[in-house]
Amino acid sequence: MINSQSLSRARTSLKRQSYVVAGVCAVADVLSFLVQDLPVNGAWIVALVSIVVADAALAGRTSWSGAVAVVAVVVNAGVAVLLGGPRTLRLNETGVLVASYRAGAWLRGWQARASLLAVIGGLVLAHLARGYVLDWHVLVSAAKVGLVSWLVGRYTTSRRAYLDEMRRQAEQEEREAKDAVDAAIAEDRAAIARDLHDVITHHVSAISVHAGAARLRLTRTAGDESALKSVRSVEDSSRTALHDLRQMLDLLLGQRPKADRDPGLADVTTMVERLRETGLEVRLDVSGTPRALPPDLDAAVFRIVQEMLTNALRHGDGGPVEVAVRHSGDRLHVETVNPSSAGEGREGRGLAGIRARAEEFGGVLDRGLLPDGQNWRTAVTFRFGGPA
Repeated sequence: MINSQSLSRARTSLKRQSYVVAGVCAVADVLSFLVQDLPVNGAWIVALVSIVVADAALAGRTSWSGAVAVVAVVVNAGVAVLLGGPRTLRLNETGVLVASYRAGAWLRGWQARASLLAVIGGLVLAHLARGYVLDWHVLVSAAKVGLVSWLVGRYTTSRRAYLDEMRRQAEQEEREAKDAVDAAIAEDRAAIARDLHDVITHHVSAISVHAGAARLRLTRTAGDESALKSVRSVEDSSRTALHDLRQMLDLLLGQRPKADRDPGLADVTTMVERLRETGLEVRLDVSGTPRALPPDLDAAVFRIVQEMLTNALRHGDGGPVEVAVRHSGDRLHVETVNPSSAGEGREGRGLAGIRARAEEFGGVLDRGLLPDGQNWRTAVTFRFGGPA
């Protein structure tokens, strides 16, 4: 797409080139006139001025190309009448050539054809005014000067139009290809969203319903308090999972999620307390002075800690999990340490997700067994203002 500034520069360049062409034609025709060694008189001066004016008209607007071509051949014939003789035939031939070229390049339809006939007819009359007899030699000479330059102008414009059309088609094909890719992505996302909604949402909803029913039954029967807490935690977690899943479905479908605040680093404490309510032993250590984080980074850090805890509970041996959040100057460090179990070192989707979230914000993931060989550590460090 051409912007207005580029179009203005192109117009200025075209106008400048028109001045140059007109000037070169005037110089060439004046020199050709002077070397003829014609007698200097009033007719000589009128002829010279007419040639200069006709060539200067070549710098005019492109919509005047037909009139400029007619003026050029009229001057050519007029010089023959004023000065006479075959020597005057080429006095403004350069201007006639360029004028015919412009008419072929810039005019369309009947105007282009009329300008061609006017140029050839004018050149034939100029030959006759110089004393030539109308024959094939005169017609060929007039056609050589008028028709060839006119055809070159037509060819140049047609070639430019062809290239513009090829460029337009290429851009259109590129847009259509991009639209096709976007449509395919949208279709895939919609299919994924349907599957998530139909399968996962169904099962999580069922978990929430059964957990709620179990909680009510335990409440009515004065059941074990720890079991009641566990069931309540399952119910709360399933509701939270449903809420997060609906937000992901909205994103997959290209919709803006509802304006709920995304969880952040400050919500880690609440998450740990919910895990404790289920009977799990989770220790949280927060040190340093917290700094304000961009919302995207704040949410990413929360998800990283959440996935660390999920991995620790899923792959650990059930022992205590230690969570550390350390604010230190230009660094933010989060880590979990838990008793190791077989298969802890394998990097599945959880660790891959942690790594991807960390790298998106310049963080570095570090994981592995501690020197005691018993505990597994997963840590991510962010450094503000530079690499971690």
